[in-house]
Amino acid sequence: MRCPWCQSLEDKVVDSRLAEDGVAIRRRRECLSCNRRFTTYERLEEAPLWVVKRGGQREPFDRAKVVSGVRAATKNRPVSEERLEEIAQQVEEALRGEGAEVSSQQIGVAVLERLREVDDVAYLRFASVYKGFEDLGDFQREVGLLTKTTEPKRRA
Repeated sequence: MRCPWCQSLEDKVVDSRLAEDGVAIRRRRECLSCNRRFTTYERLEEAPLWVVKRGGQREPFDRAKVVSGVRAATKNRPVSEERLEEIAQQVEEALRGEGAEVSSQQIGVAVLERLREVDDVAYLRFASVYKGFEDLGDFQREVGLLTKTTEPKRRA
């Protein structure tokens, strides 16, 4: 590791500990030439996740696109920005379990599964775009499916 101050390659590790909930290792280093300390982070380099679009094109998975789509579906709904990031993280983890290539349809289904648990209105908004709703009947059918799988709301 090159010292950020003197560019020397000679250093020693003074302290190591887990960081970012165990996803990275934080190492405190001391340069043997100038004696200054600096911090490095070690992370596992993940294999790229590829998305196969409906037209057959392939592109790298972009978590920001998932967040953007979920943000649009949850606009003016009581869903925090942290929850949007959490949904995107869950979707990415689930997709990585599927293999190195996933279809855009798999992404849509994974997002729908998580939105169903978070907010019914956001679920319907996302489903209307993802499933290409064309008329009121499409909405009614989806609402019917949604109400069959959720518990009735309790009245206060």
